[in-house]
Amino acid sequence: MTLSSWPEVPVVQAPMAGGPSTPALAAAVSDAGGLGFLAAGYKSVEAMRADIAATRELTSRPFGMNVFMPSLDEIDPAAVTAYRDRLVPEGQRLGVSPGTPSARDDAYEAKVADLLADPPGFVSFTFGCPSADVIGAFQARGAVVIVTVTTVEEAREASAADALCVQGAEAGGHRGSFGNTSDDPVPLRTLLRDVRAVTAQPLIAAGGLASAADVAEVLALGAAAAQLGTVFVRCPESGASAVHKAALADPRFTSTAMTRAFSGRPARGLVNRFLTEHSAHAPAAYPDVHFVTSPLRKASAAQGDPDGVNLWAGESFRDAEEIPAGQLVVRLSGG
Repeated sequence: MTLSSWPEVPVVQAPMAGGPSTPALAAAVSDAGGLGFLAAGYKSVEAMRADIAATRELTSRPFGMNVFMPSLDEIDPAAVTAYRDRLVPEGQRLGVSPGTPSARDDAYEAKVADLLADPPGFVSFTFGCPSADVIGAFQARGAVVIVTVTTVEEAREASAADALCVQGAEAGGHRGSFGNTSDDPVPLRTLLRDVRAVTAQPLIAAGGLASAADVAEVLALGAAAAQLGTVFVRCPESGASAVHKAALADPRFTSTAMTRAFSGRPARGLVNRFLTEHSAHAPAAYPDVHFVTSPLRKASAAQGDPDGVNLWAGESFRDAEEIPAGQLVVRLSGG
């Protein structure tokens, strides 16, 4: 399969780990002519495979699976412990305790092995670039390989991929950078131009896109497709929590910011109490901080508290509507 065999609509539904990306959402997007994506992040190999099987039951169209690259960052365990101690009062308020760090590789090797045995049409990678051998193995199995990049340097490193997902500063959720650094993210239109200048690979533009006009604009700037995430979160097929869906339309939330407070990696979300109080204290330690905050986030969501959970959102979050995913794809295509 090649990029030229994509369905007619150049709209990619962003893979959103942690719940939003469901088989129902991916299938609805693909059936409408776009490209739906599942997310393997934080899931077991078995759960990842079950999502693929369920999506195949729902659609005969191509879809993709996104995989997190393992974290290779050097971390300061004392800083993680100090941050965990800081969050104990949050846990006491919610009736839970902060979590403890666990495996840092997200079962990468096992997931790659499972996917290679029976891959979907598209496989994408975030937080780094797989080895040339892994990329070649997927290509030999007929899968299109996409790597998320946030800089020109990362784009050069990912030259073996079939396509690049160019993620600008405006994007919601985790910044897909290869390293866990604090450098300033580049706005999408600038990054798209700069990456286009150094590679002929097809580019998928991502970051704050929310309308047919946005899609048309990035296509005119040289992208092969537009990737959108936040606008799909409120769709009925999305598996996002009720708290997350409601917050995107809640007038109390007026802006987004990049934070490490929830996971230890930069990610853009709605500015809420947790983000405001803890961002300055969160260490650059992923996924260690993710494990520490996980019980707190789950309890906050269960208790309907939007101020204690990660409300990932891109800068155009106000454009997210409660609309079936298929209808949204048609709208984004200008139909």
